[in-house]
Amino acid sequence: MRIEEEYKKIGYFWLPGNEEKNIPGILSISDGGKIELEIFVLLDESIDSLNRNDDIDRIIGHVEHDGPVTLDNCFYTKKSPPLGGISKSKIFVYRVLSGAAWQRDEMVTFNTFSFAVDCLDEWIGISGINVDYDWKGKTVTISYNPPEKISFILDNGMKLEICFAYNLPSFLSLKEAKITQRAYFKLESEELRDLGDFAAVAFKITHLMCFAMDDVVAMKNVSATSCEIQRDLGDGKQYSVPIKIYYQSISYSEKVPKRDSYEMLFNYGAIKDKAQQVFNNWISAYGYLSPAFGLYFSTKIGAQKYLDGKFLAFAQGLETYQRRTSDEKLMEPEVFESLLSTVLAVCPDDHIDWLKGRLMQGNEINLRKRLKRLIDPFKEHLGTSEERNKFIRKIVDMRNYLTHYNENLEGEFVKGRNLFILCLKMEFILNLHFLNVIGFTVDEVKKIVKNCEPLKRKLQKN
Repeated sequence: MRIEEEYKKIGYFWLPGNEEKNIPGILSISDGGKIELEIFVLLDESIDSLNRNDDIDRIIGHVEHDGPVTLDNCFYTKKSPPLGGISKSKIFVYRVLSGAAWQRDEMVTFNTFSFAVDCLDEWIGISGINVDYDWKGKTVTISYNPPEKISFILDNGMKLEICFAYNLPSFLSLKEAKITQRAYFKLESEELRDLGDFAAVAFKITHLMCFAMDDVVAMKNVSATSCEIQRDLGDGKQYSVPIKIYYQSISYSEKVPKRDSYEMLFNYGAIKDKAQQVFNNWISAYGYLSPAFGLYFSTKIGAQKYLDGKFLAFAQGLETYQRRTSDEKLMEPEVFESLLSTVLAVCPDDHIDWLKGRLMQGNEINLRKRLKRLIDPFKEHLGTSEERNKFIRKIVDMRNYLTHYNENLEGEFVKGRNLFILCLKMEFILNLHFLNVIGFTVDEVKKIVKNCEPLKRKLQKN
């Protein structure tokens, strides 16, 4: 999670049901969403507490400027008993809900969940700001017409909206007139839903943005509302109190990305006629492609520090994707079962378990065939038949060498720039298939390749 402004606030904190013992502390949230509470007295000073490294399900507090806060899934990282002088203990906090207090075992549920991601404005490419220049008359006219929100119905019963927040110039300023616009996503549900349900969908949408922008973009400015948390405006009117939410989300890089539309695999304009289908296809694909997505994004967020690791993640990602999208076997199941029975019937009893283990995956096609199946729809982008076979052989031999360290394959070891280029081409294949998954036809994908600079760069030659 991107934390754009430093969060370090003083407050008082206590355990649910123990409000009379509130103790001073400092709540800090660093960029990336790491949360720490530093307290000067232990929340529980009993002898039993000092002797165990206990977790704390929930802490309630009241901090400067923000008011009530709820801290969930906490545990001590440093526990200092009060033995004279100043005692400081530190607590890791998984999640902060700022704006309300939930009691022990009380469910955290909401109706809406709003969030933005890095470079979202550039991806959407919609602005209500218009600037007219009159060079001859030496005048500039700036007008603003807020864009209408864009709504989609998700298959899970939620509504997804692309919304636009804005700030207008101050009437008191004589030196500056500034209009700012910020796009964000909003998930909405008629019935109350657990916060985890919203967070899971937001995670998938954030990964879709990472894929679309071909970069690591982080979630930011997260808030939620509930019909059960209202504030009076007077005259019988009420509004839902926005609850700010902080946690350590997975998709994050310290460097804030800068992406223009030409640097992306696709932007909103490319999918606007079928955006609802694209969002639904991507979210539902996690039901069967989650392992492949996980391997792919592990290479993007820097989880693989070395090229060898990145190569293996791509190789496994390609194999996993093909397994999850095809049920192709070497032979018909009934033929294989008959063959298996015949072989086991003549096997000595002492070796039956060993043979069963060896033959368990005997009807699976090998990696070479899986790669060929993946390449076939887009083979025109990967050279001649001879070049494609060479490319597949490199992947198979390299995977086998790194997995089994077979000395016979040591001469096929690819390294340096050649390994880097091999990884780019493997990523290219995954990119094209992911585009296919979200709703682009094979012909549409081919057109994207011709006009997409990031994809062209992944096909660079030696």
